[in-house]
Amino acid sequence: MRQFLLFGIAGTLGFLVDAGVVSLLVNGLGANPYLARLVSFLCAVAATFAFNRRYTFAASAPQSLWAQGRRYLLAMSGGFVVNYGSYAALVHGSELVRDWPVIGVAVGSVAGLVVNYLSSRFWVFGRAR
Repeated sequence: MRQFLLFGIAGTLGFLVDAGVVSLLVNGLGANPYLARLVSFLCAVAATFAFNRRYTFAASAPQSLWAQGRRYLLAMSGGFVVNYGSYAALVHGSELVRDWPVIGVAVGSVAGLVVNYLSSRFWVFGRAR
């Protein structure tokens, strides 16, 4: 349970990074909301990887930072498919979400949570020491 709560904290951090970057790009710079979301996703992955590696899965078997980082990006990409699909559907279908893409980021984040947690726990960070 502690691990899942820490993963939730990392997810909240990732959401803040994701939402902040997408809002800046879309509302501040007039970027395309679909492309902006790809950039914000990569920023959020970097933030959550750092937190999860240091705190959530600190008891995991030691692994190469780069190898683990690549697996993490791949694993989060699976969750991102679910996440981005929800986001894109909402941006496409709702003027409110087009104006406030952070709403779509929030819905997508919740949608991808389970996929991301399970892939992190059992594949990326492996077994505990």
